[in-house]
Amino acid sequence: MMDDRQGLELERVPSGIAGLDTVLKGGFLKGGVYIIQGVPGAGKTILANQMCFNHVADGGRAAYVTLLAESHSRMLQHLRPMRFFDETVIPDRLYYISAFNTLEDDGLKGLRDLLQREIRKHRASLLILDGLVAAEETATSDREFKKFVHEVQMYAAMNECTVLLLTSGSPGPVRAEHTMVDGLIDLDDRVYEVRTERSLQVRKFRGSGSLRGRHPFRITGDGLVVYPRIEAQFAVPSRPEQPVGARITTGVEALDRIIGGGTFAGTTTVLMGPTGIGKTTIGLHFLSQSSAAEPGLHFGFYETPARLRFKAATLGMDLEGLEAQGALEMIWQAQGENVLDELAHTMLDAIRRRGVRRLFVDGLDGFMESSVHPERMSRFFSTLSNELRGLGVTAVFTWETRDLIGSPIEAPVYGVSSLVENMIVLRYVEVEARTRRLLTIAKLRDSGFDPALQEFRITDKGIEIIGPFNGYEGMLKGYAHSPDNPGSPGTLSPKRPSR
Repeated sequence: MMDDRQGLELERVPSGIAGLDTVLKGGFLKGGVYIIQGVPGAGKTILANQMCFNHVADGGRAAYVTLLAESHSRMLQHLRPMRFFDETVIPDRLYYISAFNTLEDDGLKGLRDLLQREIRKHRASLLILDGLVAAEETATSDREFKKFVHEVQMYAAMNECTVLLLTSGSPGPVRAEHTMVDGLIDLDDRVYEVRTERSLQVRKFRGSGSLRGRHPFRITGDGLVVYPRIEAQFAVPSRPEQPVGARITTGVEALDRIIGGGTFAGTTTVLMGPTGIGKTTIGLHFLSQSSAAEPGLHFGFYETPARLRFKAATLGMDLEGLEAQGALEMIWQAQGENVLDELAHTMLDAIRRRGVRRLFVDGLDGFMESSVHPERMSRFFSTLSNELRGLGVTAVFTWETRDLIGSPIEAPVYGVSSLVENMIVLRYVEVEARTRRLLTIAKLRDSGFDPALQEFRITDKGIEIIGPFNGYEGMLKGYAHSPDNPGSPGTLSPKRPSR
């Protein structure tokens, strides 16, 4: 028997705007009336026009009505460079009309009649009214303005025409018209110290759920691109978490032995250590094992793909050959004013596109530096890790610690040790005025491992683990000394003869 609710579900009108339909869980509702409000320059006009062009490209018809706004010729001149712009649909399927004179001469009643006439005349399934604030200022009373909004809503529902009302303003007290319409969406452009970030929030969406909270977006050559907040979109992973798979090689044979035969497939490992210690080199070893069966992805912030290919080649790894075979992709994100959720979506899209199984992110601090809300990072990284597990990805992240020698090592994000399965700590130690490299397994979930401090070096073949570093104390403080001479870090006393 068919569920009665299926027949009651309202039809969606997709915006066609990347990410926005995800936030709206499918798009606007047919015949609904929505207020889009935001500060000047937030992107309201681009959003509305982008939706119009997408709507007509999908077979619909649209009318764009302006009040106190820029001229149509200037508006179209600004839109022309956008890739969604298609002049051939104007004025047949997308019609622009100014209603300001009608509003001045005949008030809200005249504007209401014009909107009804334009919907009938152009058989519009989407109508934009740009400049709702002018209509509000023309109203002789709050009652008259609420009546106008109510009549627009009734006519939109009767004609199954979705209506967007654009108005200036910033988030603030709830107004009467907010309670009448089917939805309210805020666009904002905020300053965070010396940088700005645009964001979108669905404050109301009658008849459907939506992703809560603020979601960053950019205005690009494609128009608006919305990046749904990772914690909201993947609060429940898109796929159920897969059972932990068999062990897979790290690409360093001696490291595989130390951790019991390799890392478990579908787990997340964090490599922590100071600059130059060898974190990227271990990651390149890991990626060098990519194949058609286990496609790899390098997602980095520091070294360009060209530098990494050269670096790998000097260590005997043919990353360029793996790329040519389609077994490996390298994505570099220059450190600028990146958007945290944009980075995550770029990475996840690449993983889905190629079915990536080996992921190396160099480094986690690149995500940290992109966040305008650092307090998000624990939840963000937890949600992202869960999504990677659901996608069956074995991930390796790097995190650069601050000081080279002698400082205590702290987790990059509060609580990160409980979010990842494996943690490997790399550090320098000073012995007899020389630096040595050490590796230790801080955590390896569901597996035994060798707890000894391991000395390693970087050779022309990459990482070489020499073996346990015995005979010294204070190594975790960065200055190794003999037990016989604890007061002189960095120097060794002759062994005392045994008795």
